[in-house]
Amino acid sequence: MSHHNDHAHGQQEPHPHEHDHDHKHDHDHNHDHDHSGPWGWLARLFHLHGHSHGSLISDRAFADNETGIRTVWLALAILLFTSVLQLVIFFWSGSVALLADTIHNIGDGLNSLPLLLAFYLARRAANRRYTYGYARAEDVAGIFIVLSILVSAGIVFWESFQKLIDLEPMRDLGWVAAAAVIGFLGNEAVASLQIRVGQKIGSAALVADGQHARTDGLTSLAVLLAAGGTWLGFPILDPIIGLIIGLAILFIARDATMTIWYRLMDAIEPDILSKAEAAITAQPEIKALERLRMRWVGHRLHAEIYIAVDPNLTVAEGHDVGEQLRHALFHEIGNLAEVMVHVDPWSEDRDAYHQATLHHEAVPQQLTE
Repeated sequence: MSHHNDHAHGQQEPHPHEHDHDHKHDHDHNHDHDHSGPWGWLARLFHLHGHSHGSLISDRAFADNETGIRTVWLALAILLFTSVLQLVIFFWSGSVALLADTIHNIGDGLNSLPLLLAFYLARRAANRRYTYGYARAEDVAGIFIVLSILVSAGIVFWESFQKLIDLEPMRDLGWVAAAAVIGFLGNEAVASLQIRVGQKIGSAALVADGQHARTDGLTSLAVLLAAGGTWLGFPILDPIIGLIIGLAILFIARDATMTIWYRLMDAIEPDILSKAEAAITAQPEIKALERLRMRWVGHRLHAEIYIAVDPNLTVAEGHDVGEQLRHALFHEIGNLAEVMVHVDPWSEDRDAYHQATLHHEAVPQQLTE
C-alpha cells in the first residue's frame, strides 16, 4: 500500500493567515513560581503565571477565547449594574417582590460562571491526556446553561400557577414597573451582546447563555405588562402573561438544547460541509474526494479529509497537493482550526491501495442529510 499520511503538522496548527510565523514566544523567562496549594492549582488552571505563551493554543483560537472571556465579564458587569439599580429601587419602595426578582437576576448572572471557566480552560494547549485540548469544556458548559433556562421556565410556571390559585394584586406598581424596565433593558443588552459575539466566534454555549439572558428579559417584560394590567384593573393578566412567557422560554430552551446537542454529538451545519466540498473539488490535482468529516470542538472547526491524486506523483508533490488544499480551506471557512489531509493514490478500484487495512475499518459511506 502506498499513500501519503496526514499533513497536519502537530497538535497546534498556526492560523492560516499568518503562515511562516513562529507563534511560540521563545522568551527565556526564569520564573520561580510556587504552584503548590489551592492558589497554585488556580494559577495552572487560569494560566495566571508568567510562563511563555508557547503552551497556549494557536493565535486565532486564543484571540477568540479572549473575546469570549471579555464578553462574559462585560455581561456580568451589565447584570451587576442592573441588579444594583434594582436594589436601590427596592430600598426606596420596600417591595419584597422586587427584592426576589433582584436576587433571581443575580443568581442567573452567576450561571455564566461555568462558561467563563470553560473559556479559561480552552486557553490551555493540548497535552498527553487531553490531546485535543480543552475546548470541549465550552460545550459542556452549555449543558449547565440549558438546565438553567429550564429552571427559569419552571420558576415562571410555578409562580404563575400560584397566582392563579391565590390572586393577589401587585403593590407599588410604579416601582415594580421601573424595576421591570431596568431588568428588561439590562438582560436584553446582555442577550444581544452574547448572541452576536457567540455567532461571530462560533460559540454555541455563548449563544445559549445569551438566550438565557433573553428569557430573563422576557420575564421582566412580563412583570411590566402585568403591572400595567393591574393598574387598569385586570390583575388576572399577571398569571396569564406569566404562563405565556413560560411557554416562550420553553421554546428558547428547545432551541438551546438542540444547539448544544448538535455540538456534543459532533454535528456540523450542512452549508459548512457543502462549502468544504466545493473547495476540495475545485482543486485541479485532486482526482476524487473519498471522505470528509468535520466537527466543532468548542468554537473551532476540525476537518478530516481523504483525497485521491495521480499515483505517479512523488511524495513531495502529493504533500504539496495536500498543503494547497489546506491553504484553500483555511481561507474559505472561518473558525477552521485544524485540517488533516490523507492522500491516496487514485485508482478505479478505491480499495486497491488499502488491502492491508481493509478488514480493520468500515467502508466510508456516502454522507447524506
